[in-house]
Amino acid sequence: MGLRKSGSILALAALLASCGGAGGGSSNSISLPPGGGGGAGQTPTPISSTCSLQNRQNWAFDQINEWYLFPETLPAALNPAPYATVQAYIDALTTTARGQGRDRFFTFITSIAEENAFFNSGTTAGFGIRLSYDSAAARVFILDAFEGAPGLAAGLDRGGEILAIGTSSGNLQTVTSLFAQGGAGAVSSALGASTAGTSRVLRFRNAAGAETTTTVSKADFALQPISPRYGVQILDNGGTKTGYVNLRTFIDSAEPQLRAAFLRFRNEGVTDLVIDLRYNGGGLVRIAELFGDLLGRNRFGNEVLSVTRFRASKAANNETRYFQPQSQSVSPMKIAFITTGGSASASELVINAMVPFLGPNMALIGSNTYGKPVGQIGLDRTACDDRIRIVAFATENADGNANYFNGLAGSVANSCQAADDISMQLGDPGEASTARALGFLSGAACAPISGVLDGATASTSRAASAQRAPLSLPRELLMPAQPTPAQREVPGAF
Repeated sequence: MGLRKSGSILALAALLASCGGAGGGSSNSISLPPGGGGGAGQTPTPISSTCSLQNRQNWAFDQINEWYLFPETLPAALNPAPYATVQAYIDALTTTARGQGRDRFFTFITSIAEENAFFNSGTTAGFGIRLSYDSAAARVFILDAFEGAPGLAAGLDRGGEILAIGTSSGNLQTVTSLFAQGGAGAVSSALGASTAGTSRVLRFRNAAGAETTTTVSKADFALQPISPRYGVQILDNGGTKTGYVNLRTFIDSAEPQLRAAFLRFRNEGVTDLVIDLRYNGGGLVRIAELFGDLLGRNRFGNEVLSVTRFRASKAANNETRYFQPQSQSVSPMKIAFITTGGSASASELVINAMVPFLGPNMALIGSNTYGKPVGQIGLDRTACDDRIRIVAFATENADGNANYFNGLAGSVANSCQAADDISMQLGDPGEASTARALGFLSGAACAPISGVLDGATASTSRAASAQRAPLSLPRELLMPAQPTPAQREVPGAF
């Protein structure tokens, strides 16, 4: 049995009501508590007699009571009877820590089988697009489209806008009318269940301004963590070779892609980097640690990459992770990290890890990060296909910084505010955030991040931003009320 860690945002769905983390594949292994069930990777065989609602709620209570990072916030007892679901009961148990901003719906119940499928290979079902919305303007934009999925094949791609949604051409509802009926939640619901075969008629406008109405069916596909279209580039920044890498999510299949990207950078002699994590909600701690190693060719084996700290009663599980330079590692002189309010958890772990070593030679570009210096473990009860994700540890860097619940903008020496200009492809040197990142690397002055473009605070700045181009306005990632594992890890995915 293993204790499974990941670092992901895992709960941007909370934004509809209002991120170093959890997940599989950790090398940190301990015995599961009694009642923990089978190990990850086994095929769950539900047994109704052991999987009643109350039984599952009681199991959740026991696991949270034993492992929760903030035990002083938990009720001594809580009757599960008034709560109609396991998740509703978990929300009630963790309500105090949520009110303190330390557990923003990061503790939850999910499916072992579905989560394993995504963490192992990116397997999920959907159109294969990432969506954002501007609630004030009642508009929905396409931020990204995933290769090998139906959306991109139908012409949906970055810079496009969804105009209307229906189950047939005869019942199309405009996005404006959906917002009027129920806000972003109505748009999410109109897009249908995340199951293969779910079809929707979509009217959309592409980045070039052409409107199309077409039927698109959701299908199973494997999301590539690094896009083969734009994800790895070597940019000419005033005569300096600059490596650009965009990582969508920290899952197992990212490892070979990251290694290949950094081997290319190393072979090309790249020392300036643009690392684009602007929508990356996190994922596996193991992959975040690998990312740090790939940035650590000039680091020594006794230098701390990160520290994992559990509650006092579980301190035996604390772990110090030292740099482990790889054959593909580079020695960066300067790094510009592109971030938004959707950059969380494992993304923040990587950024935070580099602060003690790069200092003024690194910057956040774009807007402030989400603020999730805590992570989840995953405990399994295979009989019920239940995996509970519990906030159980905090992550800190070599300087001991584990206090960035308000984002990392206050923890880095430099920041440059920049828009997310979806009229251009990610990694295009002319795209606003990429251009600002290249500017920082070449020594250009910039305005520091103020929080205005942070997705969590964007709604407060609509009036002041009304005259700005809509494709660079602050937007929020669209999330369903009950996200799949893929949607928790890749916020905005549909």
